[in-house]
Order: sequence, then structure tokens, then C-alpha cells
Amino acid sequence: MGSATGGEAMSGKDEPFAESAERFRRLLQEQADRAKRIGGRVEWLDYAKLDRLVIGVIGGDGIGPIIARETKRVMERLLKDELRSGRVEIREIGGLTIENRIKQMKPLPDEVFEEIKKCHVLLKGPTTTPEEGSGMPNIESANIAIRKAFDLFANVRPVKVPSQGIDWVFFRENTEGEYVLGSKGFMATPDLAVDFKVITRPGSERIIRLAFEHAKKTGRKRVTVVTKANVIKTTDGLFLEAAKKVAGDFPGIELDSWYIDVFTAKLIDEKRRRDFEVVVLPNLYGDIVTDEAAELQGGVGTAGSANIGARFGMFEAIHGSAPRMVTEGRGGYADPLSLMRAAVMLLEHVGMREKSVKLARALDLCGLFERKMKVTGRADGATAAQFGDYVVATLSDPRLDEKWLSYQSS
Repeated sequence: MGSATGGEAMSGKDEPFAESAERFRRLLQEQADRAKRIGGRVEWLDYAKLDRLVIGVIGGDGIGPIIARETKRVMERLLKDELRSGRVEIREIGGLTIENRIKQMKPLPDEVFEEIKKCHVLLKGPTTTPEEGSGMPNIESANIAIRKAFDLFANVRPVKVPSQGIDWVFFRENTEGEYVLGSKGFMATPDLAVDFKVITRPGSERIIRLAFEHAKKTGRKRVTVVTKANVIKTTDGLFLEAAKKVAGDFPGIELDSWYIDVFTAKLIDEKRRRDFEVVVLPNLYGDIVTDEAAELQGGVGTAGSANIGARFGMFEAIHGSAPRMVTEGRGGYADPLSLMRAAVMLLEHVGMREKSVKLARALDLCGLFERKMKVTGRADGATAAQFGDYVVATLSDPRLDEKWLSYQSS
């Protein structure tokens, strides 16, 4: 009788959470299945073997179409011979606006997904993600949807400030952490909200390995792994454990471990920050830290990022869609430099290193060194189109390399 009473009491106690427990069980099964897929061997696409490289361009929404238009114009100038010969095609893709995503109640509408699949790489403008209290439906981020659809597990963000000795490359895990189930959290009770953090061993090992491989290829001697493994012991602990395992395959490259709170402080420590070279982080930490790092370079408007998988790559600005700029009539003054920096990474990724270097140097001259015009986001600065004209003219300057080298040596 006591057992029966105890059983009834336990059942009654658990009943309010039965639905939550079932949701959690389904999420666990989905992520366990995903971890198995990640562990399988995947052959990387060899861009050099393509007869024609198809570059998709998505404007997005907010200021996205404005900066994407200028970046596309710069790329067309840089790749004019390849476009003429048919070796490269730049294809515009519409339909990823917030209005269309809400209309279809999908973060990545089917027709957009089908068009993206016809491309080899994607240059993407910012897209709006509805937030709680905005009055818009709870639709997942379009970025996250694309990253998951194409398994773009590596978010790579370089930050460089030569005058301060800063030359960092951040490898942010892109498909796990707090973001992978960002729209799957729920209210277990009216007073209890639950979200989830997911870290898998194969997911951790592949991003960390990519960071070490980059260090090896570029002659760097240190990889810094950033976690909060002393407190977030299970998930962050697994990420740190994976880093120690992978580091064993790269003799000669030091593994440096920091906790996220202290590391964030040391990025603005003028003495310590010069020691960092390649940094690898779980998803949320990487998102926050790279914005801080970009601010040292001149702001989030100056930094681009790459989302890389074995068979596809998406390249974008690291900032958002800035809808307020559009509603205030300032959209035309948006800074396209961040998306243009992403185009540099795109060209490098597909093997067009010479073109990549040329564009990087032109952007250095326009955005860092000469600065004949400055984009401020307001009418006291240049428009996006005027800055685009400046970059196109600089690309056509036969003294581009000479000018860039003179600034580097000064």
C-alpha cells in the first residue's frame, strides 16, 4: 500500500512536466542522430575542378540589399574577365526578406533553398530575425537555417589592426551551442523558461581541427581555446577535452586555454592581446567575442565572416540588418565594408588568391589608410554607392600595390 501511494504521489508530481519531458526526449534524439551524421567522412569540394563557379548573392533585408548591391558591383569589376568567359557566374537570389519568411512561416523558404543549392558559394546580406516582443512570429534565424541546411559548421572571422599588433583569426563553432536549439526552448510552467545548450564530440573536434590546420598552413604557433569549463562543466568541458585531444595531432603548435570572461577582458589588454593568433570557441562565445574584436578594428561594419562546410560556403557581414537606419531614411548611408571584407574571404576560399589579395589591399586603402571618404551611417558621411565608387576606382589604380606597401612600411 505504501508503494502504491508513493507511486501515485510520484506520478502526480511528474505529471505537469510530462509534455516537457517528451519534448526534451525528442530533442535529445534529434541531436544524437545529428552527432552520428557529423561523425561520418565527408569529401571537401575542390573548387579548382569546377568548369564554372556559381556565386549566389542574397540581399536580405534592412540595409542588406544596399550593401549587397555595392559588393556585387565591386566583385563584377574584379571578376570581369572570368564573368565574360563564363568561368564565373554571379546569380542574384531573392525571397529571403523578413516579409516573405513571415508569409511562409519558414526561416528559409523552399524556393530560396532550391536556388541556393544551385550555387557553390553564397554572398549574403544581413537578414532580420524576429525577437520576443517584436510582434512578429517566432521564426528561426535565416542564418542558422542556412548553416544547418548546408552544415556550415565553421564561422571564420579575421580581425587585423597592424598598428596595434593585432592579427587574429577566430574559428567559431557554427551549428551547436545555445543557438542550435534557439527556437526550441519552451515555458515548462508560467514561471519557468528553459533553453538548451548542445555540444557534441564530433562537432567540437572538427571545428578545432580546422583551427589547428589553419594555424599550421599560415605558420602560426598558437591556438587559443575559449570556454567556461570550470563552471559549465559538461558541455564546455567536452569542448575543452576535444581541444586537448586534437592538439596532440599538431606538434609544434601550442594549445592555450582561457575562460570566456577573462579572455574577453584580455582582448582589450594592450600587452596580452598581441599573444593571441588563432582562437576557437563554441557558438555563443564566438558571436560575442568577435563583435568585441571587430570594434577594435573600427566597428562591426568593418569585419566580414565566412561560414564554411565541406561542400558549401556562405560569406556575410557580421552585423545585422539595421532596420532602424532604413526607417529613419539613412539606409543609403550604410557601410558596405563588412560585406566587401566577406567577399575577400569568399575569393580566398574558392582558390582565387590573387583576386582576394587585390580586393583586400583596395579595402585597406579605402577603409584604413587613405580614407579619402568616410562612411558614418549618416548624411555627414559618404553613401554606400560613393564608397563603392571609391573601391572600384582603387581596384583600377595601377599603383594599388605600391600604395598599399608604402602604408604597410610606414
